[in-house]
Amino acid sequence: MSEKSILGIGSRVKHPAFGDGVVISADVAAYRVCFITFGIKLVGKEYQNWDIIEKIEATEAVSFNEAEKSLIKILKTWSDISEVVPLGDKWKNGVMIIKPEDVSLKPKEVPIDAFFHKIVMVRDRVRVMEQRINSSDLNDEEKVNLQQYITRIYGSLTTFNVLFKNKEDYFVGEKSNE
Repeated sequence: MSEKSILGIGSRVKHPAFGDGVVISADVAAYRVCFITFGIKLVGKEYQNWDIIEKIEATEAVSFNEAEKSLIKILKTWSDISEVVPLGDKWKNGVMIIKPEDVSLKPKEVPIDAFFHKIVMVRDRVRVMEQRINSSDLNDEEKVNLQQYITRIYGSLTTFNVLFKNKEDYFVGEKSNE
């Protein structure tokens, strides 16, 4: 990629699937673009199929720290190794009880730690699926359609955010327009 093709923050673009957007940040491999209809999306710096409506020159190079953060994110995304995600302190050594309405049936007790581990595994696998969709040979419309399902999956799982110790580990679905 030539130095001329690097977009600076504030550059306006038109993406064939996401529509009009503005570059709001850039890292080593991708631009973070805010699209009017689809919100904030990452678009690889090598992407060529959009129209550049207004180009703003990039003002600074990516720092080593930003490159390191990007590399860590890529390794976490593409590896099959799950990161250690802490359970909220109030749930440690707790038990989840699933109690049927029929009193003749026994309730089921599940350690919250085991249940939480399964939730984290689902989250990690959905993230890997999302990355594989984004890097696949599907056309942009198919990627957008699948991405909407991924967003809905995250939204369905937000109920379990109460189990996480750290807010940055939460599931995030589609944001409402307030």
